[in-house]
Amino acid sequence: MSDRAGADAVHKSDRRGNITAARLLSTVVQPLTGLVLALLLVGVPLWTVLVTAGKSQAEALSPDLSLPSRWRLGENLAEVVERSDIGLALIGSVVLLVPSVLAVLVLGSMAAWILARRSGRLTAVVYSVGISGIILPPAVVTLVLLLRQLGLAGSAVGMICTYTGMYLSTVIFFVTGFVRTVPESLEEAARIDGAGPVRVFTMVILPLLRPVLATATILISLYVWNDVFYALFIVGGRLDTLPLNLFAVAGAGIHLNNWHLIFSYVLLMSAPLIVLFAVFQRSIISGITSGAVK
Repeated sequence: MSDRAGADAVHKSDRRGNITAARLLSTVVQPLTGLVLALLLVGVPLWTVLVTAGKSQAEALSPDLSLPSRWRLGENLAEVVERSDIGLALIGSVVLLVPSVLAVLVLGSMAAWILARRSGRLTAVVYSVGISGIILPPAVVTLVLLLRQLGLAGSAVGMICTYTGMYLSTVIFFVTGFVRTVPESLEEAARIDGAGPVRVFTMVILPLLRPVLATATILISLYVWNDVFYALFIVGGRLDTLPLNLFAVAGAGIHLNNWHLIFSYVLLMSAPLIVLFAVFQRSIISGITSGAVK
């Protein structure tokens, strides 16, 4: 009897030890690991950009993590604005960003709603093709030839159409998973009241999509805002954007060995997205969880 009681005591002790270890892992080890990874992957690059942008030309010849002897961040930012066409480039980036994001969100959310509410092999095939763009980027040579045949090569409209086609898969992926969690009874009630498909979508479905659409907006804005490759081949030389302008001034030798000015330009270009991400980070996390996990 005493042996059994001792075995039960040992078993309870082991179980308590396992529970304590699991709690320690979830409350201390995992957050600490995430913090360390965030500092290494995000904090170190951001810090390098910031301190290099605040240095003089001589101190910035070899970018590192050291602090500048005297902060020149304001002076460097003012010099970048004066010596480059960053104002026109900002207008070009906004002209491409806003219509592209709106088109992707509208078309992608409508397509995702239909795909989420229908079943069958054909729907599964269409959905697979629709999200294939996430892992299959378009061939730039074929894309340029197609835009030339359509008369859209070198134009803002052609670039907007390109971004819309490229990132439509992202919205379809996130929104389809979210719509499947919305009860169909809400739509049926709206139809009973006489609402058509357009009104059901705009009045019932669209308001519920705000978290996942916020996530898609941030992600697509990040892609479009920082794009150099496709913009260079499609609108390069005809429309200036922030990444293209940075590429031009750095490659032309205007800022040759002026790493403090290049990093200052990068800081100016990245500031809007950093602020946007900081403001909507909760929406990003909830949208990813709702669209991808549920």
